[in-house]
Amino acid sequence: MMLGATLIWIAVGIVGFFILLWFFPVTLWFQALISGVRINLIQLVLMRWRKVPPSTIVMAMITGTKAGLTMDANALEAHYLAKGNVTKVVNALISADKANIPLDFKMAAAIDLAGRDVFEAVQMSVNPKVINTPPVSAVAKDGIQLIAKARVTVRANIKQLVGGAGEETVLARVGEGIVSSIGSSSSHKSVLENPDNISRVVLEKGLDSGTAFEILSIDIADIDVGKNIGAVLQMDQANADKNIAQARAEERRAMAVALEQEKKAEAQDARAKVILAEAQIPLAMAEAFRAGNLGIMDYYRMKNIQADTDMREQIAK
Repeated sequence: MMLGATLIWIAVGIVGFFILLWFFPVTLWFQALISGVRINLIQLVLMRWRKVPPSTIVMAMITGTKAGLTMDANALEAHYLAKGNVTKVVNALISADKANIPLDFKMAAAIDLAGRDVFEAVQMSVNPKVINTPPVSAVAKDGIQLIAKARVTVRANIKQLVGGAGEETVLARVGEGIVSSIGSSSSHKSVLENPDNISRVVLEKGLDSGTAFEILSIDIADIDVGKNIGAVLQMDQANADKNIAQARAEERRAMAVALEQEKKAEAQDARAKVILAEAQIPLAMAEAFRAGNLGIMDYYRMKNIQADTDMREQIAK
């Protein structure tokens, strides 16, 4: 019984010892002490209560101190609580210091909290990045389409990383500059002979203003000849003119047909009036007979004249 109780107390003691070490990270404090980092043990305990891992802060301070930087534990802890990446910020500060790039902790923390990779930005400042543009189509003044691809060498601008435009803006501006340069060329042959003119014109426009990058060079990697856009536009215009002429001719034909139908209707109307007038003749003759103004012999002479007239018309036909 005594042995069992002793083992229980030993186990409780060991668990309590590890709990004590967890709340009081003496090992971590001693590691910082022998590395030349001055930090209070109570501050490490308070980090536990503030949900900040002391190991992250201590290792960041040791790394920065060994690299010759002055690190502030409170600043690192505040950056961690702001959902920042303490390790990347410290590594970026070390890289910037070794490369003689002016960068302080406040600026690095702001860049990190802005959502940009501050360590990658510092690396890009030391080792420029090459961005390949998508194919850009443009038409020279002679109507020939050219398809150009460019390689843009950029370097991160640390001062413009917060609030500066990204790669998409740089690519859009470079594409716009290529289109403008080719479009102002009198012939596609001059562009093919001197593609470096495009790079020079585009660089002179200062396309990196307001962006997070500094454009070092723009190199035309490839130029392909596309369609004869001028000829295609002329053919489309000719087809459009032909369709317009056909439409106008059809309109005139329809108007002529309508006018012909109107004339036919007018002729039918005139014939109807003649028939109506001829229908009045027998009535007038009957009235003349009743009034005694027309005799029977006069009627027969008229009929004979009509018969002779009909016979002559038949013979003439």
